[in-house]
Amino acid sequence: MQLAPALAVAALAFSFVGLQDSEPPLDKDRVDALVDQYLELGPRAVGTQWARQREILVSLESLPVLDARAEKDWREDLLERWMEGPQLPSKKKSGQHYLWEEREGGERGKYIVGGKTKKPKGLVISMHGGGLGSGDAGAAASAFGSAVSDRKWLGIFPEVLEKTEHGWTTSGTEEFVLELVDRAVRTYELDRDHIYLCGHSMGGYGTWTLGARHADRWAGLAASAGAPTPLVDREGVFYGIDWGVIPNLRNTRLVVYQSGDDPQVPPDANRVANAEVGKAKAQWGGYEGFEYWEENGYGHDAPPGGFGDFLERIGDAERDACPNKLVWQPVLSWKRQFYWLFWESPVPGEIVVAELVPDENEVRLTAERLGSGFSILLNDGMLDLSKDVVVRLNDKVVFRGKAEPTLASLLLTGVTGDPERTYSARVHVTD
Repeated sequence: MQLAPALAVAALAFSFVGLQDSEPPLDKDRVDALVDQYLELGPRAVGTQWARQREILVSLESLPVLDARAEKDWREDLLERWMEGPQLPSKKKSGQHYLWEEREGGERGKYIVGGKTKKPKGLVISMHGGGLGSGDAGAAASAFGSAVSDRKWLGIFPEVLEKTEHGWTTSGTEEFVLELVDRAVRTYELDRDHIYLCGHSMGGYGTWTLGARHADRWAGLAASAGAPTPLVDREGVFYGIDWGVIPNLRNTRLVVYQSGDDPQVPPDANRVANAEVGKAKAQWGGYEGFEYWEENGYGHDAPPGGFGDFLERIGDAERDACPNKLVWQPVLSWKRQFYWLFWESPVPGEIVVAELVPDENEVRLTAERLGSGFSILLNDGMLDLSKDVVVRLNDKVVFRGKAEPTLASLLLTGVTGDPERTYSARVHVTD
């Protein structure tokens, strides 16, 4: 028996006994209510909210598999519901705004809108510099604004929520930036394959770090006079880069600019990062889109040619939303999906190498500690889902069978609002 889409499931009357004994039967209205609740909780749920999402998925997994028509209809339905979510409070107005306008204690989540606001060709999030006690969205808007307009991109220039040395990754700012992207996609109906990050100084650090942690979201990254966090030994010598950066960037366009005489951000960290990319490329392949550009004599100023020429280096980049091979080193508990991998309980710092092998209709994984809740996400076309799919972990077969399309899988990934990261089938590798 095949499951019909939301608009034609009135005949469904499957019962469910799950984590909550009080759950009513899964008729049409109940399915719709569960889907809406899951989407409302969002893609970055934690704690009890993530627990509730898991309950909803367990409930929906009791439904039959989807046929091709039902899958298509559900994909359209889920995207339509997602697009009905919150937009930017600024709507399509340029200038300064706040994401949260009505809060006890005042407005919060400052951002500036610039560039092309009517049918933009892409979106760039431009991150300002600063540090402890300093940082202003206006600085990034001033530095990058004309370059963004010249490319006919929409520019959003956020301001960190708390002005610290690592402002782009602390105090909820990372989630704030991602929420701005989601709302901008809804407000301007943006192409998800043309969304970019850029920044100067601390904004360069933010570009490296947010760009890597969420590499499956970006078409290109441009980091100027800013570096990822280095690992430092007892003698103060840099010997590597913090978790969650270098491995994740295998399939993403990244241009890094550094002046060798920069007194505020010396070149050491970026030179180490460049060397680490070289090692990663030798080990895993990829990184064709990485470019390290170092000059001398420019201090902490903009790159030679200005930020317009700098953005030109990523201007033609498009996101590869479904690469055949990827490497993932998670660091965030709430970043559970990375391209076509899903990890309910990510192990921070663990490196997973995953490769699709269509000729063998299999997925090959390499990892030391997968822990619990690790799965492969699939669509027909990545592999032939009409045949048995094989998953190998460290050369050992851990799954052989059908990967069938379900509403639960579509909802799990459709909560991103990203058609290219929405998958119909899910193969569980670890419980």
